[in-house]
Amino acid sequence: MKKTFLVVIAVIVLIACKEKDNNANVYITGNVDGLSQGKLYLQKIEDTTLVIIDSIQIKGNSKFETYIRLDSPEMLYLTLDRGQTNSIDNTLPFFAEQGNITIETTLKHFFADAKVKGSKNHDLWIEFKKINDRFNDENLVLIEKRLQNELKPNSTSTDSIETVYKNLLNRKYRYTTHFAITHGDAVIAPYLALSEIANINMTYLDTIQKSMKPDVAKSKYGKMLIEFIKERKATEKQ
Repeated sequence: MKKTFLVVIAVIVLIACKEKDNNANVYITGNVDGLSQGKLYLQKIEDTTLVIIDSIQIKGNSKFETYIRLDSPEMLYLTLDRGQTNSIDNTLPFFAEQGNITIETTLKHFFADAKVKGSKNHDLWIEFKKINDRFNDENLVLIEKRLQNELKPNSTSTDSIETVYKNLLNRKYRYTTHFAITHGDAVIAPYLALSEIANINMTYLDTIQKSMKPDVAKSKYGKMLIEFIKERKATEKQ
């Protein structure tokens, strides 16, 4: 009886795994060079909360693989659990989409060394990020100047810093809007509108929405952007 029970359980597990694989449409493989033991977590954001959708145990072999299902391209996060070692370089965001995706990185520089292949939206995100990082660097310089000005207040310096900040913000908004409109055939468009410029003038958000191709509008981020615009318009009418 015990053996029969175990066989039944084994069959159920095998069927479940098979069904999971058949249902999956994203196959992620990769390698974390230098990692001999640890755990990787695949996560995504659900209702503003980061949730685990898969965990991968690393024991001796630094290569990994996982099958998942996504209804549309989505930003996921590969997080490295280093055990007792503390590091801020533990999370790797990447744009996942249907098909085969490979992730190559290192234990030493988990985020900085990462190379992701197989995702059009991730390639576009990296392209966008190169310019956006410059805006962020300029903003950090302005933050430092603000702090220094607070220690030795100077109204002229304050006005100058605020003028530079507004110009920087306008440049970032224009660049992001143009990038999103140019790539209305990719899910990166509504994602950037929501994550980078959600508080921009409604006219620009409307333009981004109109630039989205039908399949993009039906994606997770496309639907979120449409709903966001609808709610903002309703709020601004009040």
